[in-house]
Amino acid sequence: MRAELEKIIGAAALDERAVRDLWPLTIMAERAGSPSPRVLVARPSGRDQVVEILRWASAHGVIVTPLGGGSGVCGALGPQVGELVIDMGAFDRVLEVDETNLTCTCEAGVNGLALEERLNGLGLTLGHFPSSLPGTTVGGLCATRSSGQESTRYGSIEDMVMGLAVVLPDGTYAAPRPGPRSAVGPALHELWLGSEGALGVMLGAVLRVHRLPESVVGRGYGFADLGSGLEAMRSIMQAGIRPLVMRLYDPADAAFNGYDLPIGACLLVVATAGRDRVAASEADVVKSIASSATELGEEPWQRWQRHRFDLSAQRLKSLLEPPSSYVDTIELAASWTALPDLYVRVWTAISDGGLALCHFSHAYEQGCCAYFSFAGSRETEDEARSAYSRAWEGTMTAALELGATISHHHGTGQARARWVADEMGGWMSVWKSVRRAIDPAGIMNPRALGGAR
Repeated sequence: MRAELEKIIGAAALDERAVRDLWPLTIMAERAGSPSPRVLVARPSGRDQVVEILRWASAHGVIVTPLGGGSGVCGALGPQVGELVIDMGAFDRVLEVDETNLTCTCEAGVNGLALEERLNGLGLTLGHFPSSLPGTTVGGLCATRSSGQESTRYGSIEDMVMGLAVVLPDGTYAAPRPGPRSAVGPALHELWLGSEGALGVMLGAVLRVHRLPESVVGRGYGFADLGSGLEAMRSIMQAGIRPLVMRLYDPADAAFNGYDLPIGACLLVVATAGRDRVAASEADVVKSIASSATELGEEPWQRWQRHRFDLSAQRLKSLLEPPSSYVDTIELAASWTALPDLYVRVWTAISDGGLALCHFSHAYEQGCCAYFSFAGSRETEDEARSAYSRAWEGTMTAALELGATISHHHGTGQARARWVADEMGGWMSVWKSVRRAIDPAGIMNPRALGGAR
């Protein structure tokens, strides 16, 4: 295999190493003495090389997984011996920033933080801020159907992607479609958003960007209980306001973040943005809606800004270093009416003898994301894995029974593989048909979207 690939991209662009994402279960296995396998990694430098690699792989039945930043947390990136990884790190150019039409054309390997910093230098923003931003790539953000901390204002990745350049498994190239919107058939590029490398290789994207707001007004509010905080979030969204950030921390998460609130109280951090008068006026509306809460001033907002990237995937990895420990995050989303029951059931499932935290964010008029963090330790590695698995089992069961989605923005991979079909229902057969049609040789990432084919 290596000799044939050397003819396509050269020996210097091939190496052999262990490749994985940051799925805690894999990290726990490595800690217990089961390292990830070494696999062949190809680093193409242009479209023609990607085309030739995929044609070769299809002809020889070699499994292929694209690699972005490797910052996923669900095990979608977990190649095995005999498989091939395509490292897209050489596709790292920002090809154009159109300051008039507010678009950005870039390659799939462009780092998320580097892109944001370049846009900021022009007075622009993509508005996409996952906590793992420094370790992400544009292709990875698309492949996992990512969402970020400012999604309430700017939307998630699907709202930013105008078009994708992709190479199908048979080597066919598809370029981005023109214009801000098209009614020429379905927007088929959206099939790649959340596909986790199952449909081919993304080369680049055309993205919507935004002008940086003239002003941002951020404040914190202390609510007596979770119910009143969630009701305030719902009222703010349904009043037509699009906050830059809005996050409600349950009592445990508020205390974990250093806030001294009364027992049972929750913290709401909310910021409005735009022209000076718009940001100030919307902040006044938020204040009136939160009139039953204790206003905490600007400090909670400023503190959140300082620590917004602290709970990154790399940080979670470091928390798994002690033997027999476990830690993870699970992000669900549900309607406003389902959220209180979902919170109680999931908190019960994840809090068995360990730390359990939750905050609510990524709000919509119809509901929001509930982001749970949990951690603990046991006497042995087997007991730690069992506790970890029970937390996931209880959480997924609660989500499905209450009509919540089992993932708001982390994707599925191996972590959620067992429950993907339960959520998708009849759409699972549609997905399988699409996948078989685009990848008849079955070479693309078998760990994507539950591994369904």
